[in-house]
Amino acid sequence: MKRIEAVNDFVIKFANVNGTGSASANNMFAKSLFRMGLPISPKNIFPSNIQGLPTWYEIRVSEKGYLGRRGGVDMMVCMNPQSMAKDIQEVEAGGYFFYDSSKPLDIRLMRSDIHFIGVPLKDLCQREYSDARQQQLFRNIIYVGALSALLDIEFEVLTGLVSDQFRGKEKLITPNVRALEIGYHYAVEHYQCPLGIRVERRDAVGDQILIDGNTAASLGAIYGGATVAAWYPITPSTSVVDGFDKYCKRLRIDPGSGSKNYAIVQAEDELAAIGMVIGASWNGARAFTATSGPGISLMSEFLGLAYFAEIPTVLIDVQRAGPSTGMPTRTQQSDVLACAYASHGDTKHVLLFPATPRECFEMTAQAFDLAETLQTPVIMLTDLDLGMNDNMSPPLVWDDKREYQRGKVFNEAQLEAMSERFGRYLDIDDDGISYRTYPGTHPSKGAFFTRGTSRDEYAVYTEDGDEYEKNMQRLLKKWDTAKNRVPIPELIESAKKSTSKVGVIHFGTSRDATLEAVDALAAEGYAIDTLRIKGFPFHKSVDAFIEAHDTVFVIDQNRDAQMRTLLVNECLVSPRDLISILNYNGTPITARKIRDDIIAVLRSDNVRPLHKKTLAKESV
Repeated sequence: MKRIEAVNDFVIKFANVNGTGSASANNMFAKSLFRMGLPISPKNIFPSNIQGLPTWYEIRVSEKGYLGRRGGVDMMVCMNPQSMAKDIQEVEAGGYFFYDSSKPLDIRLMRSDIHFIGVPLKDLCQREYSDARQQQLFRNIIYVGALSALLDIEFEVLTGLVSDQFRGKEKLITPNVRALEIGYHYAVEHYQCPLGIRVERRDAVGDQILIDGNTAASLGAIYGGATVAAWYPITPSTSVVDGFDKYCKRLRIDPGSGSKNYAIVQAEDELAAIGMVIGASWNGARAFTATSGPGISLMSEFLGLAYFAEIPTVLIDVQRAGPSTGMPTRTQQSDVLACAYASHGDTKHVLLFPATPRECFEMTAQAFDLAETLQTPVIMLTDLDLGMNDNMSPPLVWDDKREYQRGKVFNEAQLEAMSERFGRYLDIDDDGISYRTYPGTHPSKGAFFTRGTSRDEYAVYTEDGDEYEKNMQRLLKKWDTAKNRVPIPELIESAKKSTSKVGVIHFGTSRDATLEAVDALAAEGYAIDTLRIKGFPFHKSVDAFIEAHDTVFVIDQNRDAQMRTLLVNECLVSPRDLISILNYNGTPITARKIRDDIIAVLRSDNVRPLHKKTLAKESV
């Protein structure tokens, strides 16, 4: 029978039951590969209940550094009878299915084109441990030990991880190492080790670290000068503020008095949370909140206030599957339109789209500068995949010389020196951005007045239609100014750029799978350029990219092609000019899906006849 043969290039997936302690064992396995110098990309696919439902943990191992999901599974480690039938079908032909053979496998589930590897985990545990809880927990460690033999993982790396994990709890080290040994020796004695898929030590990760996007964003908030966070807990954003709290206790303490230089408030709901952020920001603090889709829905009215009153506001949206409660522990990019146009009336909000933990760190800090410079809400849209999964990342760089960009703020001396009347909403510099002050700056000049109702340039209430229209036009001018302030898109041209007429637009966590898919297509003779959008409003290079390519694909991890819709709205292109590639099943998009969908279109008769001649497959 054929078997998959690969060194340092495979996908392994663990199928477990939620609440059985498998997460720490699977995480140990992933870190062992990372410590052997191999690029990895772990994805935790978990249910929203506490215990009992199926959970999966997928690890991509790629010496070439591909960190998106590939598609397909080379080895399935199945510890869950509930999902076994489906898990067996997911294995690639020639792949491996690892299971607990204490109980015979149902012959109806067998496949003739994959390899079954049975280890009697339950029997081994019952023989070694008398306590029922220990039997459950050490079952997970035993299968990690068996995998170390089957995949040729250095055993010393695993024992080192155990020592690190239980440092200070030495009595737990010996039984965990013993469990690893039980699994290792059973695999060596009963199977030819290693299998066709295996690992070899490399130095392919350099100084990179494993970190999740939420942790990186919490550090970015501190780096960006945030001192106030108001929030209401919601999956998958809760750990952003948890991390902010953790690091503030170390980094936001006055060295002289020991007093806290920060405030974290758990509000009664998301509406109150964003209101507190707006109030703190209006008073001059750098404040933020973190939420997910349902929170965005509740915050929309206050976001409209911040937009119209022109108050700096920072919001981190860790997207999940909606609508309503949806699938709260699954990932999507489904809040794009909700955030871009949040609130009633004519509103447009600045958006940032990070793709890596380092960008979560940098863009969170940048969001505070943008919010104060533009005097408007800035929303960073990450997602559960990036926010809650460990990702390989270069170390986060902290520059002590970094200066905050506070924007146009008059101080007391400047107000005192003014001979003319101060106008909070006057456009002095013809860029749509007015000057502001902080409350209490001047004892008599009420320069800090702010209005969320229709007003004139001096913040005086009015319902005069001409004044209202003038104000709304100024906000559009500020929007044009913002186009050159947000991060510019990342363009990667095909090596055969002179012949490429096909382009792919993507954003956020679609990046890694997209780049791998384009590499695969290049190997098949297709020259394709890519453009990664990093911010909204769109930079002029987005329009230029669409104009320069006959066929443009837009990758959206949502059902309704929200980024494509935003491009049609803002770039004034025909919907026929943009072809959607969609993924919305709650798991991250795969390179295989992107490649297959693009190929299907390029080889079909559904492309516009005008462009058909440019889509012929080119010779490599």
